[in-house]
Amino acid sequence: MAERLRDQIIRGEIAEGAQLRQDVIAGQYHVSRIPVREALRQLHAEGLITIVPNRGAVVPALSPDDIEELFSIRALLEPEVLGVSIPRLTEQDFSEAEEVLGRYVSELRQEDHVSAWGRLNWQFHSVLYSRADQPRFMAIIRNVNNSGERYTRLQLYLTHGMKRANEEHHQILELSRKRDVDAACKLLRQHIRHAGESLKRALEQKRTAAQIDVDKARRAKL
Repeated sequence: MAERLRDQIIRGEIAEGAQLRQDVIAGQYHVSRIPVREALRQLHAEGLITIVPNRGAVVPALSPDDIEELFSIRALLEPEVLGVSIPRLTEQDFSEAEEVLGRYVSELRQEDHVSAWGRLNWQFHSVLYSRADQPRFMAIIRNVNNSGERYTRLQLYLTHGMKRANEEHHQILELSRKRDVDAACKLLRQHIRHAGESLKRALEQKRTAAQIDVDKARRAKL
């Protein structure tokens, strides 16, 4: 239930500002309200919906400022941790990162598996950061990634950025394996900043197109 609703939100099938009514969802999926309530609670914890007084569960609009802030934080923190971690990474770590990346690439080929993209993206990056031995840094980064997972999946889905993400992940892995700290950290920073910038542009274009459709519909009624 939560996975189906999550995919609909990420794909834009459930629009920003839409109210998620438990009775309607229960009717659509032919279930009681109990699993619906649990699914909404999970989506709220993930930051995909908000609970608004007198309205219930609502899909919040994505703020460009939120996107810019989250990706800016990532671009500042993650290269620092990667730089500390690279000299300590083992061959086992590289093999694990490569295995996660293989699953990630496989999932990227299937748009109906969009819900796995953010999770596997984090798993890949976290393996490369794992030897930094900086738990407070990692706690902050993990929290930011949790908040931004929706944005990560949206960036890949809306911008069709799978090919570039795949190529850059492989490059970051190989640079890390070669212990080229400066180049790996520079590419990671560019990788994160590009993701944030492309998502902002995609959302702006999407909203502009939606507004044009609304204006056309209004003129048609006149």
